[in-house]
Amino acid sequence: MTLPRLHTTTIGDGPAHVVFVHGLFGQGKNFTAVAKAVQDLATCTLVDLPNHGRSDWTETIDYPQMAEALARVLEEIGRPACLVGHSMGGKVVMRTALDHPELVDRLMVVDISPAVGLGSSFGPLFEAMQALPLGSLESRRDADRLLSEGIPNDTVRGFLMQNLRHEQGDDGARHWRWQMNLDLLERELERGISDWPESSKVYDGRVLWVAGEKSNYVREDAAPTMRRLFPRYVQVTIKGAGHWVHSEQPEAFIATLRHFLQLE
Repeated sequence: MTLPRLHTTTIGDGPAHVVFVHGLFGQGKNFTAVAKAVQDLATCTLVDLPNHGRSDWTETIDYPQMAEALARVLEEIGRPACLVGHSMGGKVVMRTALDHPELVDRLMVVDISPAVGLGSSFGPLFEAMQALPLGSLESRRDADRLLSEGIPNDTVRGFLMQNLRHEQGDDGARHWRWQMNLDLLERELERGISDWPESSKVYDGRVLWVAGEKSNYVREDAAPTMRRLFPRYVQVTIKGAGHWVHSEQPEAFIATLRHFLQLE
């Protein structure tokens, strides 16, 4: 299997090592502020998953593939790392820990459960982005106005627009494009992204399962599966946070991560 190349950025030079893995529509740079806040404790690697940011695009997408690509990054680091994964990235780091426990020092899974899909809430975002007339856009303000019809939340819309690029094409002219592989991600939303491939493996290292108080992605009915796969997990709920815990309640999230990194 040919694995996609993952783009990474390194921040800090602390004694531990933390690898941050974003969710659907995200990029490694989404964790820049968090990484800077813990760089005294850890060297931080920010990863762009396949079909996102500056990483390679693929023809299909699933968690075993993404976990193997992430494992190659961990092998290059050369020592076990703390993995922090949000949403889709949380599923990636869970699978990586199960398949390659020797590469993982500890695991922080942020606002996602193993068997919980993303389709119901992310479907409308795909519709709005696909409807954006890239060929006739005049400015980012124009794009923001058009997207607001389908995505009224300013924070979510701003997050998505980080993926909108205005670049020079092969014809010498500048064109608008989505940096992520939007067509593939939409096609695979209900299968490769929402699905959780069953595993009989167990990761017995430290696991912190972080939920947003206002989110419904960490569900009680997923707890038995979490306990079977990750018997040492502990759950923490961040008050006032929705699904994007690290951006909605950054101080609480950073404090939680700092405490987790310092556990012996």
